[in-house]
Amino acid sequence: MEISWSDFEKIDIRIGTIVTAQVFEKARRPAYILEIDFGDLGVLKSSAQITDLYNTDELVGKQVVAVVNFPKKQIANIMSECLVLGGVGGKDGVVLLQPEQQVSNGTKIA
Repeated sequence: MEISWSDFEKIDIRIGTIVTAQVFEKARRPAYILEIDFGDLGVLKSSAQITDLYNTDELVGKQVVAVVNFPKKQIANIMSECLVLGGVGGKDGVVLLQPEQQVSNGTKIA
């Protein structure tokens, strides 16, 4: 299905740095609760099902790509405020999308 350019412009995709990562014990499927610094947008929470390839210690300090303008979504006992993007469909799990070089938190993807 094709979308229009104006549809794409509605999606706010930004780069942020993970500042905390912890096991999301109340999630139905294995997940982490991430707190991600998006600069001027602040720190947003996300529930991320990325436990197959990543552990909490290695996630802190990583820059990731996320959609930041979806409505907040209640997942168990947290409100997920952004959607971290990754490659899916592989047998090994979700692979996070990351910038090739360090950029400022909140950098917009276009």
